[in-house]
Amino acid sequence: MVITLKLSEDTIKKMDDFYKDSKRDKTPQYAKFQADSEDTVVTAYESGKVVFQGISADIDSNMWKEMELHNHPDAHPETKKKDKDKEKQKDIYNHRISVTSTIGSDEVGTGDYFGPIIVTASYVEPKDFEFLNNLGVRDSKKLDDAKIASIVPEIIKRIPYTTLKLSNKEYNEQVNLGYNMNQIKAIMHNKVLTDLHTKYNPEFTVVDQFCLPVLYFKYLKGSNNVWRKIEFTPRAEDKVLSVACSSLISRYVFLKEMKNMSKELGINIPLGASTEVDKAAEEVIKKYGVDKLKEVVKYNFKNTQKVVI
Repeated sequence: MVITLKLSEDTIKKMDDFYKDSKRDKTPQYAKFQADSEDTVVTAYESGKVVFQGISADIDSNMWKEMELHNHPDAHPETKKKDKDKEKQKDIYNHRISVTSTIGSDEVGTGDYFGPIIVTASYVEPKDFEFLNNLGVRDSKKLDDAKIASIVPEIIKRIPYTTLKLSNKEYNEQVNLGYNMNQIKAIMHNKVLTDLHTKYNPEFTVVDQFCLPVLYFKYLKGSNNVWRKIEFTPRAEDKVLSVACSSLISRYVFLKEMKNMSKELGINIPLGASTEVDKAAEEVIKKYGVDKLKEVVKYNFKNTQKVVI
């Protein structure tokens, strides 16, 4: 099967990054790159033409076609009516999801040089709404750490949840195998969602959207058990209580892990990936060596280039 698309420079740049670990050394004349993607060979030409050739050419081409439409809807007038219909459906969805049961997932730690990645899924029913609203449950980024520490123990006494932790040692191993951050996140989200669905049957399943749905499911192509009935919602932690609970629980667990790491290393480890974090990394190297650093940080972050000589 051979499918050819004409794509924008912006989309091709995203493709170039997406396929960076599977590019071929030699490319055809006038090609920007050629890469292997499962059962498909993808060739992007300088003209903007992209050729998908192989068994799953339709899957790969549809993924990038959808991204092109998502990024440049005005270039495709036929999508405008569909967008209006989607807005109407979104309004209906927002109302329904505010009055029904949901399982929602969210993650913490993906932007931190130190500290693990934590992904949580929570199950919330209408009978829980008043309880959670009275606690002041909202996105973890909008609450300070003291507030999170005070309300999460109350949440986990009542709200069913599943949490998964990926240490940085495990993260680095996955990166070395060719996984990118979004693929790692997709796998972790899928695991907590499928686990919670073995016990509960909500009307909606919501993931705080971190990539396009087609990419999410492509990342899970090799997984045996994939939960597919998902509402991918940007800023879902502001709209869906189950996602907000997952955000808070993930943050709570993450902060405890960071505290334990600081205690274990005898070094105050800051959050994030700032220059203060670089200083902490330099202290780890001085005290324990580079091999220890590889166990406690996300080694492919740019911070590494600053602290490892």
